[in-house]
Amino acid sequence: MKVKTILVSQPEPSSEKSPYSRLREKHKLTVNFRPFIHVEGHSGKEVRQQKIDFNNFQNIILTSRNAVDHFFRLCKEMRYAVPDSTKYFCQSEAVAYYLQKYVVYRKRKIYVGERSIKDLESTFKKFSKESYLFPTSDILKPEVPEFLDKIKLNWQRAILYRTVVSDLSDLRDVYYDILVFFSPSGIESLFKNFPDFKQNNTRIAVYGNTTTKAAEDAGLKINIKAPTAESPSMTMAIENYVEQVNK
Repeated sequence: MKVKTILVSQPEPSSEKSPYSRLREKHKLTVNFRPFIHVEGHSGKEVRQQKIDFNNFQNIILTSRNAVDHFFRLCKEMRYAVPDSTKYFCQSEAVAYYLQKYVVYRKRKIYVGERSIKDLESTFKKFSKESYLFPTSDILKPEVPEFLDKIKLNWQRAILYRTVVSDLSDLRDVYYDILVFFSPSGIESLFKNFPDFKQNNTRIAVYGNTTTKAAEDAGLKINIKAPTAESPSMTMAIENYVEQVNK
């Protein structure tokens, strides 16, 4: 069956030059965006209940823009003035660049991993006697905590925000040829919103191994996978599929 409509379970890209725009124009597709999950911040009271005191940490580990936003939101709410001496360890250039929203870059000590926080192992070890705060959501993959424990860092997790299922009830009678997922939480949201969901002729696109497993565990037939050697991005994977079925 030909593909005409696609729903991507993420916010719409802000750039008009998004790969999805090109996909839409090239193949004359309807591509809509709708976050299946969203983030809600914890309050200062909820953070204090975790026995977290920002004063006790010289360093902050940041692995996402959400972590950046909610750390500085809570600093303001809790009237905590972040010392100029605080060091920031960022998972990627994107996170470090986003940090400029809150700090004057040239006046702060910011360390950046090329692709992951593990790239900073030698830098962490230079400050191994210092304490590290790791702001996260309620959902956390084990890779980073396992790495921090492996290098024997003095760190503490602070859950500053949570992932919440979005209300999709207005989509109950709307059907798409392809649904695109990027996380297990997206799959969970689909079935929480629509417990009686039947895949029928809907094609399912998934990104990453954990999303693939969640889809399979939910009994979904996966039609499109990324990343692969042939399709390193989701848009490439969708385009390859569309070119096959829309001949």
